Amino acid sequence: MDGQFATAIISLSGVVLGGGFSWLVQSSTQRMSARTEQRRQDVARADARRAERLTCLERFVAVAADAERLAFERPADWAPGDSWPRAAQEAMKQLWVAGSMLQVLFPPDVHSSARVYFQRINRAVWDGVPDLEALYPALDDLRDAFLAAARSALD
Repeated sequence: MDGQFATAIISLSGVVLGGGFSWLVQSSTQRMSARTEQRRQDVARADARRAERLTCLERFVAVAADAERLAFERPADWAPGDSWPRAAQEAMKQLWVAGSMLQVLFPPDVHSSARVYFQRINRAVWDGVPDLEALYPALDDLRDAFLAAARSALD
């Protein structure tokens, strides 16, 4: 009877030990799989956010270029019913919206540099461009500062 009891205990110990190792391996594999899936989702989310930011940047730069062109084409005399003020109003609205999206998607320094750039373009559009040779470098400097801030935020 003692031999059978010892055999039963050893068999039961083997089953418990084997079951414990099996559970440990399965649990470890599940955790590793969950971490791998989480990393994959994080990378996919980061890639999607970067693409969204790049699209937003591209839109802001394109609309800003249109607004700059309108500032340089501003007629000396215009009336509220003319086509130029309607086009200028639409371009500035689009630029404001694009700048606001930068505020949503980028850190504050990017939005603040875009805001300074927007304000200078806005003044040029509505107040006119008395000195083209002074405005070109000013806009270039503001655009470069904005793009540098955006580039550092994307890295």
